[in-house]
Amino acid sequence: AAKPGPLTVYVGTYTDGTSRGIYRFTFDTATGATSEPVLAVETKNPTFLALHPSGRFLYAVGEVSSFEGAKTGAVSAFAIDAKTGDLTLLNQQPSEGTGPCHLVVDKTGRNVLVANYGGGTVAVLPIGPDGRLKPASSVRAHEGSGPNTGRQEKPHAHGIYLDAAERFAFSPDLGADRVFVYRFDAAKGTLEP
Repeated sequence: AAKPGPLTVYVGTYTDGTSRGIYRFTFDTATGATSEPVLAVETKNPTFLALHPSGRFLYAVGEVSSFEGAKTGAVSAFAIDAKTGDLTLLNQQPSEGTGPCHLVVDKTGRNVLVANYGGGTVAVLPIGPDGRLKPASSVRAHEGSGPNTGRQEKPHAHGIYLDAAERFAFSPDLGADRVFVYRFDAAKGTLEP
């Protein structure tokens, strides 16, 4: 349970309209009061966020279909300013598939796992001691399709989740109409079917 008092809350957004990136606001757990949201950092389509276990870094998908001239989305690493809550971009890496929509940081803080909806892939991006992301150490492409040909013509990885012991990663796939299960090795940064 959260301690009574103010917490900083981060909100990811789509930036096709008036939004410009990741916003932050304060939430007081004792009173329920919130502050007005303010821009923490400008970035393209940071639609899903995950906090590092240390609380010093924040990771965001860049839900796009092209990054650095390649047909892939992106994952961004940000440092959190402990005083203001603002974010500073550390680096970005390809997500290894288009339209990344979900990510999770393992409990050891060594890896970000990302699901790519458009690409139908999942990947592991190792985290350096400084919070920066390294290139993918493991990429798995889903296969299959589902009975609804309008939505399930090909794989669409919709998420990636770790079990409590972090021995397995589960990826529900809307397009393939199934859940893919992988053995996860945090030390090696690998996913094995």
